Amino acid sequence: MAAPGAMPLHPALVPPETRKFTRALSKPGTAAELRQSVSEVVRSSVLVAKPKLIEPIDYENVIVQKKTQILNDALRELLLFPYDDFQTAVLKRERQYLCSTIPANAEREAQSLFVTECIKTYNSDWHVVNYKYEDYSQFRPSNKGIKLEKLPVHVYEVDEEVDKDEDAASLGSQKGGITKQGWLYKGNMNSAISVTMRSFKRRFFHLLQLGDGSYNLNFYKDEKISKEPKGSIFLDSCMGVVQNNKVRRFAFELKMQDKSSYLLAADSEVEMEEWIATLNKILQLNFEAAMQEKRNGDPHEDDDQSKMDSFLSSLDSYLPEITKVSRDSEIKFKSESRVKLFALDPDAQKLDFSGIEPEVKPFEEKFGKKILVKCHDLSFNLQSCVAENEEGPTTNVEPFFISLSLFDIKLNRKISSDFHVDLNHSTVRNMIPSSSQQLLNGSSDCLHQIQDIIPEIMLQYPKQGIFSVTCPHPDIFLVARIEKVLQGSITHCAEPYMKSSDSSKVAQKVLKNAKQACQRLGQYRMPFAWAARTLFKDTSGTLDKNARFSALYKQDSNKLSNEDLLKLLTDFRKPEKMAKLPVILGNLDITIDNVSPEIPNFVNSSYIPMKQFENSTKTVVTFEVEEFVPCIPKHTQPFTIYNNHLYVYPKHLKYDSQKSFAKARNIAVCIEFKDSDDEDSQPLKCIYGRPGGPIFTRQAFATVLHHHQNPEFYDEIKIELPTQLHEKHHLLFTFYHVSCDNSSKGTTKKKDIIETLVGYSWLQLLKDGRVVTSEQHVPVSVYLPCGYLNNQEPGMGKHSGPEIKWVDGGKPLFKISTHLVSTVYTQDQHLNNFFYYCQKTESGAQALGADLVKYLKSLHAMEGHVMIAFLPTILNQLFRVLTRATQEEVAVNVTRVIIHVVAQCHEEGLDSYLRSYVKYAYKAEPYIASEYKTVHEELAKSMTAILKPSADFLTSNKLLKYSWFFFEILIKSMAQHLIENGKVKLLRNQRFPASYHHAVETVVNMLMPHITQKYKDNPEASKNANHSLAVFIKRCFTFMDRGFVFKQINNYISFFTPGDPKTLFEFKFEFLRVVCNHEHYIPLNLPMPFGKGRIQRYQDLQLDYYLSDDFCKHHFLVGLLLREVGNALQEFRDIRQIAISVLKNLMIKHSFDDRYSSRSHQARIATLYLPTFGLLIENAHRIDVKDVSPFPVNASSSSTKDESLGFPVANPLVTPQKTVNTLDNNLHKDLFGAISGIASPYTSSTPNVNCVRNADSRGSLISTDSGNSLPERHGEKSNSLDKNQQTCTSGSSVVRCDKLDQSEIKSLLMCFLHILKSMSDDALFTYWNKASTSELMDFFTIAEVCLHQFQYMGKRYIASSGGGTH
Repeated sequence: MAAPGAMPLHPALVPPETRKFTRALSKPGTAAELRQSVSEVVRSSVLVAKPKLIEPIDYENVIVQKKTQILNDALRELLLFPYDDFQTAVLKRERQYLCSTIPANAEREAQSLFVTECIKTYNSDWHVVNYKYEDYSQFRPSNKGIKLEKLPVHVYEVDEEVDKDEDAASLGSQKGGITKQGWLYKGNMNSAISVTMRSFKRRFFHLLQLGDGSYNLNFYKDEKISKEPKGSIFLDSCMGVVQNNKVRRFAFELKMQDKSSYLLAADSEVEMEEWIATLNKILQLNFEAAMQEKRNGDPHEDDDQSKMDSFLSSLDSYLPEITKVSRDSEIKFKSESRVKLFALDPDAQKLDFSGIEPEVKPFEEKFGKKILVKCHDLSFNLQSCVAENEEGPTTNVEPFFISLSLFDIKLNRKISSDFHVDLNHSTVRNMIPSSSQQLLNGSSDCLHQIQDIIPEIMLQYPKQGIFSVTCPHPDIFLVARIEKVLQGSITHCAEPYMKSSDSSKVAQKVLKNAKQACQRLGQYRMPFAWAARTLFKDTSGTLDKNARFSALYKQDSNKLSNEDLLKLLTDFRKPEKMAKLPVILGNLDITIDNVSPEIPNFVNSSYIPMKQFENSTKTVVTFEVEEFVPCIPKHTQPFTIYNNHLYVYPKHLKYDSQKSFAKARNIAVCIEFKDSDDEDSQPLKCIYGRPGGPIFTRQAFATVLHHHQNPEFYDEIKIELPTQLHEKHHLLFTFYHVSCDNSSKGTTKKKDIIETLVGYSWLQLLKDGRVVTSEQHVPVSVYLPCGYLNNQEPGMGKHSGPEIKWVDGGKPLFKISTHLVSTVYTQDQHLNNFFYYCQKTESGAQALGADLVKYLKSLHAMEGHVMIAFLPTILNQLFRVLTRATQEEVAVNVTRVIIHVVAQCHEEGLDSYLRSYVKYAYKAEPYIASEYKTVHEELAKSMTAILKPSADFLTSNKLLKYSWFFFEILIKSMAQHLIENGKVKLLRNQRFPASYHHAVETVVNMLMPHITQKYKDNPEASKNANHSLAVFIKRCFTFMDRGFVFKQINNYISFFTPGDPKTLFEFKFEFLRVVCNHEHYIPLNLPMPFGKGRIQRYQDLQLDYYLSDDFCKHHFLVGLLLREVGNALQEFRDIRQIAISVLKNLMIKHSFDDRYSSRSHQARIATLYLPTFGLLIENAHRIDVKDVSPFPVNASSSSTKDESLGFPVANPLVTPQKTVNTLDNNLHKDLFGAISGIASPYTSSTPNVNCVRNADSRGSLISTDSGNSLPERHGEKSNSLDKNQQTCTSGSSVVRCDKLDQSEIKSLLMCFLHILKSMSDDALFTYWNKASTSELMDFFTIAEVCLHQFQYMGKRYIASSGGGTH
């Protein structure tokens, strides 16, 4: 810091060393830190007054009172909200399938509330609220079609001087006009020679402006344009430039006045278009100039040129009256053709917010990694012709049946359902009599009438299936299990297939036995072999297409279960282990492939076809194979279609100790699904059939193990459950001993008995209202009496049903498990109980608050994956309960559950589902004033209760963190309420009851202390809550009383004070940024006159150039923003930058708003920002020319000592000033304040902005004239604009005098120039007339600073400074 009174050195002479102040610190670079801490100490010692809040106008009353004035205003669109601002719409849910996935009678059958609500969810269309002008609430250049035109290249003296030793190619136009150069092909155009491709010569063209302003297009043999040109085209004689591709591509023609023409061609279409555009622009300028000359009566060229020179030589010079018209038209032309000022600002390019908001899509059915499995062939080495006459193809000698499924050895479970395939030749299929298939078929009473949509024959023999894997990895296997018709033991049946000797005798013997077995036992199957292959190379789902199926391993009758198979698969990559397994000689040809997005002829797991379905018998149908998705929230998605499948797995029967039956060895299990235990009740036809049979059957059989008393089973039986289950629905298992030996002994004439009944078992499907899905052990009964379901299990005490005789004393001999894949039934007890209680109370039972609270609290224990799967249904029900709650405790507990659900979704990274719910699925209940309340009011009240200081802080923190969801629900509920109940036609202040206004106000007041106090402990929650509140307040302008919304903004602002931590300033300006981005921000500010008495014309407007209380009241939002920016300028750099960027970005948004593109619109908008002049002038002392100009301001060879101080000298770029007094010698008095960047208004500072304020400088500025004290200057402000307002914009007694940095100055000056450019001439003249001398001096000083700031410094300077913008 220089000693008081010392002369500072010329900036160029100061050695580049650290400042003494900095050197004295422990390490260089800590000066800024120390300065900030000192500043904070000073701040705490100075009483910083909290700026008073300005009460906003009663907006609704004002627009009613001034209705005539508004309607008569030529720019009334700037004052009125449009009538069609928002509307609700119903979007048809996009259906992927040919018909609804919901069975036709499902809605009628459904009785349980949960099932009904689920069906309603999948049936409902999307309900959206559209905000017609919403795109204008974000700056989206791409949407507004802002395409920056390439600026014409100008060449300046500074570049000519620098480059004069370089190639002359860089010279271009001497007068700064349009210039262009590049290679073109020139065609010979004369009548003697027709133009051909060959007659084109490649020449280098250079467009040059001559001294008289006309243009020549010179051409050369090479790029050395310093030589004489080969020729020239005088553009003064050119009439037009048009494209002409007749002879050559990318050619264009210059048509001349003498009817001759020049044909030129470029190398590309882009170059051609650039040349045509540039040449046409010149022709347009020539035409304008010619027209102007005509109007002005041809003034002499010399006079014109000298006048132009004099205009450029001095800012104060003016053109004589004779050129006034010329100047006006030139200004008009320039203003209309000029690129928008902000379009040149690099910040505007970064301002595209279009990607910030996540794109919200409706719920859709998603799949994991899809794999297309094509089944081609299964052939064994043992082959023959099966036809009686031995005429026909050689095939397998008996039918085989394949079931494919996926196994995950990492999760140790089966992860898909079975895909059943029959690849047998038709002659082999015919070995099984059709009667055995007909046994299974019955009357057509299946749930889905599939045959009405697709001919049953198309689904009989599947060959292609699509498997889906949510979590792919290399340890997933595709397993094929192969079965054959029951014949005997696996070992005995497999033996002929394991010999390599190809004996036709063996084949004939096997064929003979097979034919007998097929005739007699055609409906029974036995396990035979298995094979497996890997699917994926990695976890990203890359298919391992090179992998093939393993050898066909013989099935071990003691290792049949899925658990045994998973153990075998863990050894799959160990050759030494696999080599021990017996192999059956044959080949399984099944390939895998990726799935195209639009696969045709596809049916889902319920056989419902997709839209692209060709109904032809030749069509190859592709079947979806159901995936058993892991029950983990992150892999779950909200259900969108109806699906209701039960998979039944008989596991094991322990029959070695039974004494009830003489023979029970080859045991077959028959599975049926029944809805009654009456004697004559029929099983339901809802079991999915096997290939070759009907689509649905009444019974299914598990595979049979020969001579096993304790058989294991691996079968999967798939059942389409009825929509509404009741207590009588059950699975009935019937056990048969199947006689495999058909040799009749002696002369007995007994009928060949195939099946012998050896017991019954049953499993009731519902327990406590839920489907039973865990592994079950059930006893076996010898007989099946009528009403068997009423009987208790043995040992359970008294029972009301018939007496039952149990096998083996009623021990649980039969093990079964079931797996439910349903989108209408839940396994979660808590969710089930909640819906059951809601149904009970809705049907007339007395609702007890305490009971409901108990069930609501239990929902916190709901499983995460269930919560996600049924998300829309659960949230819909919770909102319904909220509107019908009669006690606050119930409403608060409902909201707590919603908070829990929302938090869970976010924690699992599934918040996109919540966004989809809010935007598309949420629909407010029909409002009946006498019965129900509105969601927005009840939710606002319960949010308030949860935000109370006494409430649970964990819940309130979650509410803050995920508050966006609750505010979005409030917004959508308000919109739907207004439109559906016709309230949108009412005046704004009558739309919502006072109770709701109170609820909103309370939410704001309860939320704010959390935001301002938790920003340190819980920064994310505070930040989110602040942003969500801003979005909510912004949207309230669309629905509510706007004066009321203004008051809420004041409430918000009242929680902040000057000197707040940086985080709170960030919050405040983020809030202001969001609110001010409202699509109708301009009408909200009412840019119109607010004079007293009669209605005034806009021309009579008493323009505000400073922030008076009246301005802030009438133009509330812009007034508030400017006041806050003014306050922020008294803070540290980070805070200043945040504030300036909000203001500047808002102006950028206005300038690109295509609704307000006309000059009159922009001029009117500029009047809202005129107080920015005052704000800038107050801080003018903080803008230093030496900082903003990269060269010394008065740089000249003859600079004196005085000049080196930065004092004004005769310089054409500096406004003439008065003489300068010496520096204040009392600088040391407040050295500490100056170091910290804060000084009192009475402290003087070094001269800045190259000018010295004269005696009537404004009080808020730092004077360099030590002889004039502040009170005296205040007294002299009689002519000042501030005569009514003596305080500075910030309203603070502390004025900073540290300099603003480059980026801040640049942004503020861009705002200043934008306002200056946009405002009307009248507004500018009014300002100049009313401003005091000092204010005018300051105004022109700032204009002068703009010249320095945006001065073009030449190409060399730009290159040396890293290509930055200057």
